[in-house]
Amino acid sequence: MRKRHSKYLVGIAAASAAGLGVVAPTVPAAADGGHVVRPGQSIQAAVDAARPGDTIFVRPGTYRESVLITTPGLTLRGAGERTVIEPGASGSRTDNACAKAGNGICVLGTAQGTVDDVSISSLTVSGFTKSGVWASWTDGLEVRSVTSRSNGVWGIAQQRSTRSDILHNTARSNGDAGIFVANSVDEEGGAIDTGGTRVRGNTLTDNRIGFTARRVRSLTVNRNTFTANCSGVFVVGDEGKPQAGAMTIRSNRITGNNKFCAATERLPAIQGSGIVLTGTESTEVRNNEIRDNVGATPLSGGVVLFKSFVGAKNTDNTISDNTVLGNRPADLANQDTGTGNRFTGNVCTTSAPAGMC
Repeated sequence: MRKRHSKYLVGIAAASAAGLGVVAPTVPAAADGGHVVRPGQSIQAAVDAARPGDTIFVRPGTYRESVLITTPGLTLRGAGERTVIEPGASGSRTDNACAKAGNGICVLGTAQGTVDDVSISSLTVSGFTKSGVWASWTDGLEVRSVTSRSNGVWGIAQQRSTRSDILHNTARSNGDAGIFVANSVDEEGGAIDTGGTRVRGNTLTDNRIGFTARRVRSLTVNRNTFTANCSGVFVVGDEGKPQAGAMTIRSNRITGNNKFCAATERLPAIQGSGIVLTGTESTEVRNNEIRDNVGATPLSGGVVLFKSFVGAKNTDNTISDNTVLGNRPADLANQDTGTGNRFTGNVCTTSAPAGMC
């Protein structure tokens, strides 16, 4: 784990827990910066009582609430999969901005001040209409050993955030991406530099897309397992500047992503896609195992370079030293007219156009 940051910025009150009611007594006295939450008690009450640098331990049990974090340096730690956070009753006294947005756990800063060095680990977030874990305007966020399942849109998602570690999580059966990293979900604009965000060691299965990087740069995606999604990895850019890309996708296992997802307003139907690059530059795809991704959609295949729907081209990407076998209609597919894209050293049998294996 990288060294945690030490700065604490002001200006985060604007994202505070609007609408929180009084829940008492729910939090035992803190000792040496530690708070323990047990079934029947409120995680949010413990968060509200915590100071920067404190740790909140959540014992096994089911907690029906959404948790909003705006305190820097806070650690929220469960006891593994037996610590479960599920939606609470709509309109309850404990509704906050996170609950009203349909999310399970939120870490929210503002444009005036990020929330730094928050850690969320060892718990399950399930059944929310939007995201299991949602972060906006954060720096140094760590999400580790979290199971995010059966949420309506994203499992673990962030926007406008930098230097995150998203490590050893399981995201399954979420409506869109298991893990989603974006510049912004509600505004246009060029890609943001994530400052080295790491997506590593995660298991992503039975989502629409395993991992989506949308309009972002400077991150690594490595040693993850993607299976039974409609698409394993989807890197999305557009005509904005700077262009999306400058990332590394390596040493992942991407197999059998053959679930069928119908077309949407933004995308055609997806099935059998291993890695899709669209509107992306200077991205390195290497040393991945990409097998048995099979479909008959425009995006089907092992590694697919696809022209963006707004006309942005893939340029200067390198696809090298991957094992790409059993994918259909092709192991490697370049459907773009961008320049500088290189396919080299891959173990494969079919390509479109021919000659890339």
